[in-house]
Amino acid sequence: MSLEQKVELQEGFFGEFGGSFVPPALQNVLNDLAEQFNRYKEDEEFIAEYKHYLKEFVGRENPLTYASNLTDKLGGAKIYLKREDLNHTGAHKINNVIGQILLAKRMGATRIIAETGAGQHGVATATACALFGIPCTIYMGKLDTERQALNVFRMELLGAKVVAVNKGQGRLKDAVDEALNDLVENYENTFYLMGSVVGPHPFPTMVKHFQAIISEESKRQILEKEGKLPTAVIACVGGGSNAIGAFAHYIDEQSVRLIGVEPAEAPSLTQGVPAVIHGFKCLTLLDEEGKPQPTYSIAAGLDYPGVGPEHSHLKVSDRAEYVTVTGAETLAAFQELSQSEGIIPALESAHAIAHALKLAPTLSKEDILIVNLSGRGDKDVEQVFEMLSEQK
Repeated sequence: MSLEQKVELQEGFFGEFGGSFVPPALQNVLNDLAEQFNRYKEDEEFIAEYKHYLKEFVGRENPLTYASNLTDKLGGAKIYLKREDLNHTGAHKINNVIGQILLAKRMGATRIIAETGAGQHGVATATACALFGIPCTIYMGKLDTERQALNVFRMELLGAKVVAVNKGQGRLKDAVDEALNDLVENYENTFYLMGSVVGPHPFPTMVKHFQAIISEESKRQILEKEGKLPTAVIACVGGGSNAIGAFAHYIDEQSVRLIGVEPAEAPSLTQGVPAVIHGFKCLTLLDEEGKPQPTYSIAAGLDYPGVGPEHSHLKVSDRAEYVTVTGAETLAAFQELSQSEGIIPALESAHAIAHALKLAPTLSKEDILIVNLSGRGDKDVEQVFEMLSEQK
């Protein structure tokens, strides 16, 4: 790595994207967080404890499942599913939460805050806080609390305080706003456990570090099963944590296509422009006044007008491809995977499945697709039931 690359990494930039555009008081907090993260990520005791909880509490490593029925039905590339849905709490979010809460403990935090969209990060955070006996407050857009009422109950059952944010659209962006405001006011005793690869440095780098376990495992697993790397890795993208985790160990493998799938209703990467949001620069959907554009997706976890800065860089550098699927295509994919493989995916993950359904038939039987199944669909069944009922 060149000196220039090291400097960029230290400052939290991925090409032109990333950085930290925050008030001085918050910058001091983030500088300390970056220093402690860089210290402990190389600490043998910290690494051993992290791996212990991933195995004994989260249940890793999780399988790379060959979707044989779906593969046969589509008649093209082999489809493998990286089963993050089998993690404790039902999604990839717990990978990052365990890492960050172990860091928070070492930093002496007595209170945890977090934001959540679909509720999976909130549930994972509440779970870890219960395990380690640390009080937590979860900010969630009011609309999302209504769409994901079951996850709100789970968080409260686990002992968390859930704050419904009624400002703006009452969605994920607004929850992040309130969580950052809380951190500014209470930084002396509070640790903000960021759920995605967004926000000012060091959050994107830190979250990627803990989510990279996804591709570390899948790369080893596909080589064991097939003796070669996949043709492509596919993952849904909102803020981008599951996707960057699924991509991480393939970024330097130029033969592997990296494909991120966005909601057509919130296409930050495919239609966004460079702008600063929530203290960092990324591709962002802006309205005519230059403000973050209102977004909507049937998957609450993808409902965000920006995206992680590394995804923005992968997009403009042409290392990764980003595509969109509609809500209707996602709903069809949700049903297809359920009926073909007996696996009910999260609506977020169903976006990735939807693109795989289109891509696989265009490839040969020698090609291999790995689809990151970022979460399970238990949380979405009632919502899907209502949507399907409305179609009748």
